[in-house]
Amino acid sequence: MRALGSADQMTEVVEAAVQAEINHLETAPAYGPAEDFLGQALQRSRRRPDGGWVITSKLLPGISFEQGRRQLRGILERLQCERLDNLAVHGLNRPEHLHWAEKGEGRALLEWAMESNLVDQVGFSSHGSQRLIAEALDVELFTFCSLHLHLLDPQRLPLARRALDRGMGVLAISPADKGGRLQAPSAQLIEDCWPIAPLELAYRYLLSQGISSLTVGASQASDLQLASQLAQRCGPLNPEEQQCIRTLEERRGHRLGAELCGQCQACLPCPSEVPIPELLRLRNLALGHDLIEFSQERYNLIGRAGHWWEELDASACDGCGDCLPRCPNQLPIPQLLADTHGRLKATPRRRLWG
Repeated sequence: MRALGSADQMTEVVEAAVQAEINHLETAPAYGPAEDFLGQALQRSRRRPDGGWVITSKLLPGISFEQGRRQLRGILERLQCERLDNLAVHGLNRPEHLHWAEKGEGRALLEWAMESNLVDQVGFSSHGSQRLIAEALDVELFTFCSLHLHLLDPQRLPLARRALDRGMGVLAISPADKGGRLQAPSAQLIEDCWPIAPLELAYRYLLSQGISSLTVGASQASDLQLASQLAQRCGPLNPEEQQCIRTLEERRGHRLGAELCGQCQACLPCPSEVPIPELLRLRNLALGHDLIEFSQERYNLIGRAGHWWEELDASACDGCGDCLPRCPNQLPIPQLLADTHGRLKATPRRRLWG
């Protein structure tokens, strides 16, 4: 989704991916000209991974059966291939999306795609709630999932383990950028993870959990250097890595003190539908590791990204106090939400997509 300057740029990245022992390409019609450029790159590239490429693309939920058939054929035409290894529902983020895929026209579409031998397996990506993802994992049709799994936000790891235990494939969405812009970390985060670079520690953390597919948003060949270095390092964390993660957590806890949100989600549901844990997570990152730019970017995307992100920011809290008796750490949640809004509210920035 990032090597979009030209087919030449995409070819450079694809050839570097082979060199880095990467064999999985994940794309989508929503990523501008990505599929066109990728199809050209696959034809131009002089090298292929051992065993060939594994290719994933995606279709947005809610479309009709006929729209889906046309769109899938368009994907195959752009990629210049006869079939896909994986087809995902792109953004199974709301209950109506799950209903579409499980019982509506989406079910018929996904079953047709496999029965027509155009797709080997179907799954989903989700930016939705943990409850929704858990329900989606129970849908027999899905055999893989793509989830937000991050070193600095490991809430969905139990869901990933549940999927792995069932034999499902699991892909970590954007462990670098959405994981805290770890490709450009704050000086404080670098110090907190020392002597291991934050991005390397994040990748190793997920690999050690059994997550063997991590998305790497490469726009140039050099972006794949770290992936190449980690290709054979999927085992448990070594003692140095374990100590770095302990230090990271200890320093975050020290800086936030009694105001650290433990992300237990006991405060939910909020009568005003404020996404309390997610907002306080951004506060944790801003104060715990000086990830101000990332936290502001995510905070000011609220309400501007449709079903891909939260719709209400901390200003929606009316101070009712309904959450207070449910917080095991007795956090002054309304005051922390007001502080979050004051710290992070800024001029909105343009999204990469949309």
